[in-house]
Amino acid sequence: MRRSLASDDSDDVQIDLSPMIDCVFILLIFFIVTTVFVEETGVTVNKPDIGGEALDKNSILIAVTNDNKIIYDSKAVSSGEIRQIVKDILEESPDTPVIIQGDEGAKHGVVQEVHQAAKDGGSGQVSISTKL
Repeated sequence: MRRSLASDDSDDVQIDLSPMIDCVFILLIFFIVTTVFVEETGVTVNKPDIGGEALDKNSILIAVTNDNKIIYDSKAVSSGEIRQIVKDILEESPDTPVIIQGDEGAKHGVVQEVHQAAKDGGSGQVSISTKL
């Protein structure tokens, strides 16, 4: 027997959406509970791990004071001297990282000048220490 589309026999077919809605709500609750909200700044900053590996490798620590003086080994030096200091240390131990500690009152240009001098000295691992 063939059914016609214009048939008067009306078999009411209904779809029960309750189980699907339950599944959607369970998934929604699962994703809300397991989501980790991380505040992103939009840039990646290479922060050194001061307590661990960085100081174990005998890091080259260079400071830039709030009056823009460059300090290495408790002595004021120029950015040109930084290049030679880094080069000399890297000849002895090539894996030594450079950590620049810039005071919050220091000019960015001076910190960047020290960064470039360390790169020119041959360092591939130059980090700028930041406060969290």
